[in-house]
Amino acid sequence: MSTNFPEIQGGGSLILAWQIKGKEVLVVGGGEVAAGRIVNLLNADAKVTVVCPRDGLNEEVAYRVDQGQVKHVDRMFLPLDLEPEKNVAMILTAIDDPDASTRIWKYCKRLKVPANIADVPSECDFYFGSVHRDGPLQIMVSTNGNGPRMAAAIRRQIGEMLPKGTGDSIQKVGQLRRKLRKIAPGKSTRDISKRMGWMSEVCDKWSTEEFNNIDDADMEDLVQYYESGIVPSFEEIRLGQRGDVVWEFDGSFGWM
Repeated sequence: MSTNFPEIQGGGSLILAWQIKGKEVLVVGGGEVAAGRIVNLLNADAKVTVVCPRDGLNEEVAYRVDQGQVKHVDRMFLPLDLEPEKNVAMILTAIDDPDASTRIWKYCKRLKVPANIADVPSECDFYFGSVHRDGPLQIMVSTNGNGPRMAAAIRRQIGEMLPKGTGDSIQKVGQLRRKLRKIAPGKSTRDISKRMGWMSEVCDKWSTEEFNNIDDADMEDLVQYYESGIVPSFEEIRLGQRGDVVWEFDGSFGWM
């Protein structure tokens, strides 16, 4: 029997992309930590409610309240904030009161509401990592609570290593996938596998810069190759399929 399988490394977290769009999220507290959490949540299109006395809001959180970006409950947290009819999907606490935070965490456990208690890993159902963001691209670095500052440094290093325009190229890949699904809408396992395989070959063959340079006409030309299973190069699409291209020869080779 083969034993060539991945080695198990315990002690990690299951890193997921949590789809929180349109869901209710409660943030308890209004200081600097809460402000950072709110940015992450709004970037994920969550519906955010901040529970904190008005005089406890820092400048950034107060701005988001005043701009209507988040709802505001002007008082301390109460159990009624997690009543079932409010459909709270998760709660984040960022307050300077460990006892109150623990009480909120225990209440969340009884109600089975996922919670993140700032700076108390043992009372967190999930963690926030250091995230590099470039359009649709998100890369999270997590140290599982051991070294947040190091996570931030590593995240910056990763961001600097990525080719310029990576986010834009990923955006183009998404557009290409949608065009492909229009001409090949099959939903069987075989259809899905074929689409994924062809797209994988395109992504392996084309560079970030080439994806950045393609337009809608290029994409339309490219997806026409799908049924044949062929993956043309960028040059074949841009030059070989355009009737408006003027070919110039420098005399370095002759006609056979």
